[in-house]
Amino acid sequence: MNKNTNQADLNRREFLKGSSFSSLMALMGGIAIQADDKPKAGDAPTNYKTTGAPVKCALIGCGAWGREILKTLAILPNAPMVAVCDTYGVSLRRAKGSAPQAESHEDYRKVLEKKDVQAVIVATPTHLHREIVLAALQAGKHVYCEAPLAATVEDARAIANAARASLKVHFQSGLQMRSDPQRQFLLQFIRSGAMGKTIKARAQWHRKQSWRYTSASPERETDLNWRLQKATSPGLIGEVGVHHLDTACSFINTLPISVTGFGGIMRWNDGREVPDTIQAVFEFPEGIRLSYEATLANSFDADYEVYYGTDSAIMVRDNKAWMFKEVDAPLLGWEVYAQKDAFYKETGIALIADATKSVKAASSGGEEAAYAESPLRHALQSFVVNSNAHSSGVEDFSANFDVNDAAALKEYLESINKVKQPHAGYKEGYETTVAVLKANEAILKGQKIEFRKEWFSLS
Repeated sequence: MNKNTNQADLNRREFLKGSSFSSLMALMGGIAIQADDKPKAGDAPTNYKTTGAPVKCALIGCGAWGREILKTLAILPNAPMVAVCDTYGVSLRRAKGSAPQAESHEDYRKVLEKKDVQAVIVATPTHLHREIVLAALQAGKHVYCEAPLAATVEDARAIANAARASLKVHFQSGLQMRSDPQRQFLLQFIRSGAMGKTIKARAQWHRKQSWRYTSASPERETDLNWRLQKATSPGLIGEVGVHHLDTACSFINTLPISVTGFGGIMRWNDGREVPDTIQAVFEFPEGIRLSYEATLANSFDADYEVYYGTDSAIMVRDNKAWMFKEVDAPLLGWEVYAQKDAFYKETGIALIADATKSVKAASSGGEEAAYAESPLRHALQSFVVNSNAHSSGVEDFSANFDVNDAAALKEYLESINKVKQPHAGYKEGYETTVAVLKANEAILKGQKIEFRKEWFSLS
């Protein structure tokens, strides 16, 4: 049950880390926008909790990304790992290195039978999510499901509907940026109107890697290369672009209404069915378009996002953001007191959540430190904290009311949801999954697809 394997399978981690661009941003006159480790109330939507009652976790899918998840969980103070699961013995043995106290299982059903497992993280190949997630929800486990939710709209809808109906457990989609304090800070900044009217956006992801692996066993090789087959893979737009698109939808504050796709096998003509180079243009209401491209054939310029407004543009890269103001843009007010830092021969104004933390680079050319914690850590921490809060809410309700009164329980838990840590739930996970799956269809067919509202509805 490997979600990702070997170096190329670390694409999620590479995407989240990116490569440093801060010095160039400063030379271009960029204004640094960075959230502080502990945003003040009013600057970010919540204070991020890092502690709470332990939630015993299990990982299903121990590929390279699964092991990255294990390493991250190992440094959280409230996420003891009690079980790991994978159908491939080698991956299972590697996972034990990061979770030596966890029991090993090759059958996920054995994990779900364990009463001490409170929450499961599903990091298997995308097309295997449905069966495992539905079984986990049925077993009463909190579920963190990697994004995209599934490789088909039907499977994604089944997962989302099951998560919606499972009132007594917490469900979280692996759209990590929704939990990241830096992105939450930028969300408030962008929606405040600092960019002026949004006019367009673009994003890219470039890597020189094949995504193909070899094995002595033909059956194992087929399993390893699930991302190269149309029947099992949502393509580059699904496996990588899902994060870019979700961020854009969050910032623009709406879903796309159409997508036009292009794609081809430009480098790795090795029998694969999935393009190694793609472009997709998402159209949003009011004529706003997001141009997205990704390739496995060239690594130049790595990955980043740019959001353009009539007053300024904001580039996001290496989990930092830089604002480039137009000469006729109005003063925002914060320029007067904001921290000013020297970058080479230029001066940038740091916009920080609590206006106390400086972002500096050495005059010799050293780079600024990246934001302290990875989006993955924040996402998993939110999952653990929220799972505990959800369980406590159900227990409190049960102690005072009829736990079988679904309507009353739902209303009570919705009040709990308002104070949960930022995260992507089943709704966000489903909507973004539908959008990227339809985008992948457009890419494979080289056509435009108009989104129907009913595609995004779970009713």
